[in-house]
Amino acid sequence: MIPIQDIVPRKTFPVVTVSLIILNTLIFILMVNLPVSVREALVINFGVVPARITQFGFGEAGKAFQNVISLFTAMFLHGGWIHLLGNMWTLWIFGDNVEDRMGHKRFLIFYLLCGVAATLIHVWLHPDSTIPMIGASGAISGVLGAYYGLFPLARVIVMVPIFFFPFFFEIPAVLYIGWWYLLQLFSGTLSILHGKIVGGVAWWAHIGGFLVGLFLHRLFCVGKKCFRDEVRPWGVSYNLGEKFNR
Repeated sequence: MIPIQDIVPRKTFPVVTVSLIILNTLIFILMVNLPVSVREALVINFGVVPARITQFGFGEAGKAFQNVISLFTAMFLHGGWIHLLGNMWTLWIFGDNVEDRMGHKRFLIFYLLCGVAATLIHVWLHPDSTIPMIGASGAISGVLGAYYGLFPLARVIVMVPIFFFPFFFEIPAVLYIGWWYLLQLFSGTLSILHGKIVGGVAWWAHIGGFLVGLFLHRLFCVGKKCFRDEVRPWGVSYNLGEKFNR
């Protein structure tokens, strides 16, 4: 089930969301044009290695600096085009409305906070892992948590491939994001039972980021912007272009 479009109009241009997408894309393009050895060194040094944090923590000056910096730099590194495009597409669909409610500066702080919290949860549950963790998934999961809290009844158009044919459905955000969360929870539970990361995905970073975003999003929006007042009754038609014209 692939999200294609939500139908919540926004009132401001999503400066931070677009900037994050551009920055992540530029960094990835730069990385893929580097020699493989240099690319691997970047991932090791600027990605989050749980064992490096649990072994050295944040006490020793040199290692502490590297560990702290990696909590942020890892959010801007991706392992492949599918990894990048999946994250950026999700951020584009759901991030603009959350940014609209929070405001640009608060949204950026919220995004980074969710990313750091998601990473630390992954480190806590996989303390001995020597596999570098990279990607914006934890931060974007926090955005999904905020969207879930702010727009639970907003409609999302999703595409479901059935026998190689695309079918499009319109469902409430609460169903799409709820389905996504249960998938993460199931895979994350398997990773704990097996004692290793299933499929090379940091599932608990997704789960943790989502929960952090869900519970903290109201601290980042002000007054009436936190109320669920954006949803029109079902059966009322939208113009898809309206989202971008308001």
